[in-house]
Amino acid sequence: MTTDGDLAINLSHVAKTYKGGVQALRGIEMKVHQGEVFGLLGPNGAGKSTLVKILMTVIRPTRCEGSLLGKPVGDKATLAQVGYLPEHHQFPDYLTARQLLHHAGAMTMVDRATRLRRADELIDIVGMHDWADERIGSFSKGMRQRVGIAQSLMNDPQVVLLDEPTDGVDPVGRRDIRAILLRLKYEGKTVFINSHLLSELEMVCDRVAILVAGTVRVQGTMGELTHARTGYVIRLEPGSDLEGAVAVARSGYAGEVLAGQGAINLKTSSPADVQPVIDALRRAGFVLAQLQLQRPTLEDLFMETVTDPTTGTALPPGADRTRKDKTASNVSGEPNS
Repeated sequence: MTTDGDLAINLSHVAKTYKGGVQALRGIEMKVHQGEVFGLLGPNGAGKSTLVKILMTVIRPTRCEGSLLGKPVGDKATLAQVGYLPEHHQFPDYLTARQLLHHAGAMTMVDRATRLRRADELIDIVGMHDWADERIGSFSKGMRQRVGIAQSLMNDPQVVLLDEPTDGVDPVGRRDIRAILLRLKYEGKTVFINSHLLSELEMVCDRVAILVAGTVRVQGTMGELTHARTGYVIRLEPGSDLEGAVAVARSGYAGEVLAGQGAINLKTSSPADVQPVIDALRRAGFVLAQLQLQRPTLEDLFMETVTDPTTGTALPPGADRTRKDKTASNVSGEPNS
């Protein structure tokens, strides 16, 4: 059973309505456990960056209940334990990488001796040792991202919020950043990531949430989110009587059995459900060519979540515009009826 003490971030009823009645966030409910890597996904305009900015007090929510590291969201003292890499950050071009880290440490009240030691450590960790004393203005986008991650860690935070940390980073850089994220997890830190790179998140995240039009559509571990969509595919030798094989399979399994492209699809994640079907097919004289566990990828889950099941087209990704008669109640912090 999860308690509030186990949660780094615990949000409920988070809403943000801008002037003109544009609802960027609508009743967000989200729990992020301490020491996990959590991924927030969603189309452009879904409200991901808005949510992170609310956590960092960059913008004020219309309504927000919940906590960050056990304190109410917005508590200034708590932010000293949080590291942040914003999307589209603009670090001063005239600073060197080392100077930027010292500056970030000073802003978060890290003492000078610790800043010197910490900057050297982080420069090595993000692979920028050879460019530590070069000006940021000469850096590529990927190099800026590496330095940006380093500055977010200068205060040795308990929670790290990274908004598109691998944006503009080449495959080698993305691999290095994955290693950094896993290192942070090993150290017991909580990492909260916004990203469009689904394959990257799938490799490092313990849990994910998908945001569409300012609401959380799904949230959980990959296993939890894909369990009902997981199945086994039984492929038969070419020329087999697929219709007959499906009938035999249904006699050995009470669940859903589908046929498709020379294969039988069983909607189950349990190997114990598959064995009686295999036995029945063999007794009926069918030759099995392949048995494969088919588990949806994060991309599969994402596309299903952002697609309207009635039309097959993408759901509107961005903020929702309410009627003017509802705007006033939202701005005052009251939920829509």
